[in-house]
Amino acid sequence: MPGIDERTGKHRTYEVRTFGCQMNVHDSERISGLLESSGYVPHVEGTPDLVVFNTCAVRENADNKLYGNLGQLAPTKRAHEGMQIAVGGCLAQKDQNTIVEKAPWVDVVFGTHNIGSLPTLLERSRHNDEAATELLESLEVFPSTLPTKRDSVYSGWVSISVGCNNTCTFCIVPSLRGKEKDRRPGEVLAEVQALVDDGAIEVTLLGQNVNSYGVEFGDRQAFSKLLRACGEIEGLERVRFTSPHPAAFTDDVIDAMAESPNVMPVLHMPLQSGSDRVLKAMRRSYRSKKFLGILEKVRERIPHAAITTDIIVGFPGETEEDFQATLDVVEKSRFTSAFTFQYSIRPGTPAGEMENQVPKAVVQERYERLTALQDRISAESNAAQVGQRVEVMVSAESGRKSAATHRLSGRSRDQRLVHFSVPAGGETPRPGDLVSLKITEAAPFHLLSDPSSARPEEYSVRRSRAGDAWDRSQADSCGVGATKPGTTNLGMPSIPRRDAVSLPGGA
Repeated sequence: MPGIDERTGKHRTYEVRTFGCQMNVHDSERISGLLESSGYVPHVEGTPDLVVFNTCAVRENADNKLYGNLGQLAPTKRAHEGMQIAVGGCLAQKDQNTIVEKAPWVDVVFGTHNIGSLPTLLERSRHNDEAATELLESLEVFPSTLPTKRDSVYSGWVSISVGCNNTCTFCIVPSLRGKEKDRRPGEVLAEVQALVDDGAIEVTLLGQNVNSYGVEFGDRQAFSKLLRACGEIEGLERVRFTSPHPAAFTDDVIDAMAESPNVMPVLHMPLQSGSDRVLKAMRRSYRSKKFLGILEKVRERIPHAAITTDIIVGFPGETEEDFQATLDVVEKSRFTSAFTFQYSIRPGTPAGEMENQVPKAVVQERYERLTALQDRISAESNAAQVGQRVEVMVSAESGRKSAATHRLSGRSRDQRLVHFSVPAGGETPRPGDLVSLKITEAAPFHLLSDPSSARPEEYSVRRSRAGDAWDRSQADSCGVGATKPGTTNLGMPSIPRRDAVSLPGGA
């Protein structure tokens, strides 16, 4: 078995380091599941026998970040006989043999299309005492058929498709992930049901363009049907999805969101630019009027929907007039929050070859204006939540200041981050439990709730199946264990994270 050290007979230990999007985080769950099914065990202390980097190629300096990490590991590997390093993900698919040339101490390079080959490649590299590289141009097997080790017992990712058929000029993803491949609805729903059976009460449906789901089997309403089917799964309390594309977003999806009680009132709708001229140059097949029209329809059906977005500042040729159009659309859209990016050249994309690249100083100044505008809107949106009673699903991760504030953390039904304290005499929830509480304060990136012990109506806990699953997972791993009803404590058991994704906010 690849995960057993033949010299010692012990299980080899592993660590996965993840960079990038939710798809990468989910892929890392597959990588962990594969390794453990091959005999590896999670690294706890000391030096792991295997480090796997699951990389991203979308962000600026992604390659520098990878090679910096690889450089730091080189002396560690020399000092530990038998240690292996593997690199997978989008950057591996893009750079291919370049990784081994720049970092010859890497043992395995694998791409986005053949995650399932990792254990075999590790064994091959060990046997041949040389780097093993395998990068396929098309999908070997749909990732969801592989073993999985979930990061969370109370919520989970479910891929409904991989790849993308769009040709946005700034994006390298289609060339790295390939054309869209859709799973059959029955397979998706079976995985969702399996998660629920294991205790999860929240599911996120994943795809590069979720609302084009069904293109492979010829059903244009497949995604809305999938949402409605999720609404019929007993025990599933929260469903969300990311990311849709405005050009393909249709009214039947809005209706399904509004009419399925467990679909969360939250929508991530990437704008990228408010300028029609820039949208055309980006090959985004919608214009600002259509985008705003979608938001209007969503708010008509789901008045309290929280809408988030992605925006790129400084796309090649962007003028001050173009940028002002973006500011105008942001003001009208009233996004709850926005992921804002300064454009950077990505080799291999059409935009990287365009003339009229915007000077860095201009991009920075525009970026600061945009974030200042969105920060104000986010603060106003969150301020409107003060005094409202919300339901929060408690997470295992706390804010950066939790040790000092003694607050726990979770997400409301519209996905806002909430830091809250347990009133004296109140029940301390477990990760996965649902807490009903009153918002007492707001900041641009999070909400606060410090309920009064004198007002029991301000705070209540609903112990959930997900919280029970958390207790079981802690008992299985000799963790902290259950929190008994009616008691209080000031902390929360935490789980180790293998990914590089962090929650915003810090109360």
